[in-house]
Amino acid sequence: MSVAIAEATKLMPAPPPGTPYSYPVPGSQLKGRSAVYRHWRRRDGVVYSLDPAISTAHELFEQSAQLYGHKNCLGYRPYDPLTKAFGPYVWETYAQVHKRKTNFGVGLVGLLESVGVHGRQHGIGLWCQNRPEWQLTDLACMSQSLYSVSIYDTLGPDTTEYIINHAELPAVCTSLSHVPTLLKLADRCPTLKLIIALDPLSNGTELPGMSKKDLLNAIAAEKGVQIHYIRDVEALGEATPRPANAPRPDDTATINYTSGTTGNPKGVVLSHANAIAAASAALTITRQSSDDKICSYLPLAHIFQRVTEHAALWGGTAIGYFHGNVLELVDDFKLLRPTSFTSVPRLYNRFGGVIKSQTIEASGVKGALSRRAVATKSANLRPAPSSGVKPTNRHRFYDRIWGKKVSAALGLERAATMVSGSAPLDPSLHDFLRVVFGNHIIQGYGLTETYAVALAQLEGDLSTGNCGAPSVVTELCLLDVPDMDYLTTDLPHPRGELLIRSPSVTKGYYKNPEETAKSFTEDGWFHTGDIVSIDELGRFSIIDRKKNVLKLAQGEYISPERIENVYLGNLPWLGQGYVHGDSSQASLVAVFGIQPDLFAPFVAKITGKPHSATDPKALEAAAQSPEIRRAVVKELAKVGRKSKFNSYEHVRAVRLLFEPFSIENELLTPTLKLKRPQTAKMYRKMIDEMYAEVEAESAKPKAKL
Repeated sequence: MSVAIAEATKLMPAPPPGTPYSYPVPGSQLKGRSAVYRHWRRRDGVVYSLDPAISTAHELFEQSAQLYGHKNCLGYRPYDPLTKAFGPYVWETYAQVHKRKTNFGVGLVGLLESVGVHGRQHGIGLWCQNRPEWQLTDLACMSQSLYSVSIYDTLGPDTTEYIINHAELPAVCTSLSHVPTLLKLADRCPTLKLIIALDPLSNGTELPGMSKKDLLNAIAAEKGVQIHYIRDVEALGEATPRPANAPRPDDTATINYTSGTTGNPKGVVLSHANAIAAASAALTITRQSSDDKICSYLPLAHIFQRVTEHAALWGGTAIGYFHGNVLELVDDFKLLRPTSFTSVPRLYNRFGGVIKSQTIEASGVKGALSRRAVATKSANLRPAPSSGVKPTNRHRFYDRIWGKKVSAALGLERAATMVSGSAPLDPSLHDFLRVVFGNHIIQGYGLTETYAVALAQLEGDLSTGNCGAPSVVTELCLLDVPDMDYLTTDLPHPRGELLIRSPSVTKGYYKNPEETAKSFTEDGWFHTGDIVSIDELGRFSIIDRKKNVLKLAQGEYISPERIENVYLGNLPWLGQGYVHGDSSQASLVAVFGIQPDLFAPFVAKITGKPHSATDPKALEAAAQSPEIRRAVVKELAKVGRKSKFNSYEHVRAVRLLFEPFSIENELLTPTLKLKRPQTAKMYRKMIDEMYAEVEAESAKPKAKL
């Protein structure tokens, strides 16, 4: 067992019953600011690394390759074109991955030098779905003091172009499907000189000059770009060896671009010291060992999955990559049988729905047994204080005859820990999943700027609706937000904006000193923009957002005002707009006010029947018809595509009213600004109806889990 794993094991458990989960540092309270809170086991200061010998992510993997060389490291399911199916997992050991990443790093540096790029600390783009080569590229970059810049696999060409140019990337490692796009962008990306394809460019049977490599390089040569296959770059490195150029703790490990709320995304600069602190925290949340396995399917462009894999590699854990179709993810789980599981509420919601339909909502003996098991175990989660029974989500009988079978149907019967992050997990679902799996299902909180770590529930805490205590690498405090009536002096619980100080916190935004300055206090605390409360046991709950920014179930931040302005600016028959997104949902819905004189011709065009703006009853009836609502959603989609909305920024269902917001109904201020919390409350029933419509529509045809 490594030093890091041994130290992490000591820090995992929750404190004894009644003992606070976090510790307020005496004398640390300032005017308008709460006391500083730390993890209950780290009262004297935060952790920088669980192992003093490890200060960079490069050193982390070097140590693991020495300790676990013969153990499985990275695996994937190859596709068989004859059977048109994905096969069982194929693995490479830690030793094999170490050799490949070393050779790839050397070969990559050689190619960079051949195109005039010398020295260390250059960014290398990574643009592909999760796969072993993603991690291999990241490790190779680290070995030569380069850093990776992740590009979301689903990004359009405009954002990709922006990131390449903003980060001044000389090379992008990518899947074959993205190579044509990069070639189209090459003329507008002057720093781009190398494209490293992660898929084969030749099968060895083509006529000379007819392989994909030959054809693509013919196009690339005209644009001053070279295309190479990753295995060829590794061979180049093996043939021309050079020593590793190890990074320093303060060196950049990655620039992670946020999805962006308005305008262009921001590049969050994260150092090796940040990565080690974050991985240290992650190891105290999820147990990792050389006998464990995880499944990689959350996008590695998200920092949440990035730190998950850092921790796995530090523990010698095997990482199996999903085969690419999230609707068939259970097939991968059943082959891998992961020992821990990290996900987002959106997938937990799907699991909960499927499990309920096949258990407690089933008929006959199966349904009766399921309801009895769930009722019994649910009662044990929070027994009456007078009973003397210790809270638990385990049951010797029902776990054996019921829980294990339900878990095995999803391939998760070995998952001892499950972590939910990126958005709030519904408390009732949280309890239900705890009952079903009988394991540690915890909720956490973090941001790209904190390398995904800040808060997490501790092992043994069965509460819901909170994100637990500060991580072992984090200090937290609250700042008064008087204009929103959130104060650190509030009773019974302090409330305010969450501020974070930690060795995992970014050094700032790349080439953006203005945003960097705005994001930190004068004494170095990072502004999260999230409003939290702290309960009597020192557990933190996210209760609001300082700005009018939505966060959907998949973790994407969205500016509703920007979307509203685009719609209203392009569709003149809409006079008012309120775009809404629940944090437990993956899509947006909206309530619009119509302009009768312009809306009537639109309705007439759709229905083929005349409609008059002077007949409000008929027009209102038309606005409420499913046919017109569907037509409006189609028009919104056209505007969204024209405006290059991301897929999650499109409104999926609408309600159309004559004047939904006014000063009289107290939804508009005297200066005609929309009161969002009050609007959400007033139209809650409509919002729920719209989400039910979206769910019904997405179920046709019913997707395979």
